Amino acid sequence: MTVEEKMEALGASALFADFTDTGKRIFATIAQEKRAPAGSPLFVENMVGEALYVVVSGEVRLTQRRPEGGDREVGQAGPGDHLGELAVLAPSVRLVSAVARSDCHVLEISQRDFLALAPQKPQACLKLATAVAGVLARRAGDARELLREALVRSQQGS
Repeated sequence: MTVEEKMEALGASALFADFTDTGKRIFATIAQEKRAPAGSPLFVENMVGEALYVVVSGEVRLTQRRPEGGDREVGQAGPGDHLGELAVLAPSVRLVSAVARSDCHVLEISQRDFLALAPQKPQACLKLATAVAGVLARRAGDARELLREALVRSQQGS
């Protein structure tokens, strides 16, 4: 993949939606192409994550282990979707597994490369960190609403 093709793939992701071409180029230069055949994991639940992924092509299943055994699907990702974004800022335990449903092509931005880039391109790195914080804030809001709904249901059942 050329840098321009990587820029286009990053631009298809909501995480990079507000980036200029220059910003996308900065991250395209450190993004590594990865291929995952159908059935292979991009990352595994409870392991420490150290990279974010942007899906270029293919489909990814997001699963969680069930206490009684087996996995349950909790989501899916396709072209333009981003996964594991918090790991680019700090090592973090994966809450789900991401497994290629079909042959996948992804771009990986590792925490190591992000941190090495930060002194050279602080503005671009701050912008990505802010975008990741925005994703986390939206997810926290969604989780808060789900928790509120569960609490109301439990109170109605008592």
